Amino acid sequence: MDAVFDICYLSPDSNNIEPDDIPQTKETVWVLGRQYNAVQDLERIRREITSIIWCTYRKGFVPIGDEGLTSDRGWGCMLRCGQMVLGVALMRVHLSTQWVWTPETRDPTYLKIVQRFEERKQAPYSIHQVALMGASEGKDVGQWFGPNTIAQVLKKLVVYDKWSSLAIHVALDNTVVREDIYSLMLDLSSNVTGSDWMPLLLIVPLRLGLSEINPVYVNGLKLNQLE
Repeated sequence: MDAVFDICYLSPDSNNIEPDDIPQTKETVWVLGRQYNAVQDLERIRREITSIIWCTYRKGFVPIGDEGLTSDRGWGCMLRCGQMVLGVALMRVHLSTQWVWTPETRDPTYLKIVQRFEERKQAPYSIHQVALMGASEGKDVGQWFGPNTIAQVLKKLVVYDKWSSLAIHVALDNTVVREDIYSLMLDLSSNVTGSDWMPLLLIVPLRLGLSEINPVYVNGLKLNQLE
């Protein structure tokens, strides 16, 4: 498990962060729904960022599919983004919104979450599983995913991971119908957990600009998270 931490999810110098790792600014900094002062809250910002499971390009993993690919360089960017989004969701469900990672962390629940993203076919959300499930969305292994594709793939994969106790709903045509979601969650929860509600990861694929984010959307991205 130590190898998983060292190779898959921590940056090479995560224990020795350079003092200029965060750009100096007097403007407010937002990280996953939390507001920070970039001058006074530098350490809190660092803790928030280093607590996110980091999934990025890799090479040398077990070959994927008939193509035998051993690296996702050049095609895995959206797949890795999807892994990170799901990782954050699982941490909030099974740990808390206040949970913070430290180099000494060996929390069994955290380890169980991390193991789900290992670079091996048996891991529920490995690059192998994500790439292979892409075939159901018309994507060959090694082909780039768009935002909707990765969302649909994760929605299918999470069904097979009972421990995660999480459902994913992908909003079609940028429309969220609350009644449909409530009904879906109640049905899934009674079938899977026997409880009244199953945690939901709601994904709304949007393009917020052409080459960069249109400023009109910025305030909407700063919504405070619900504790």
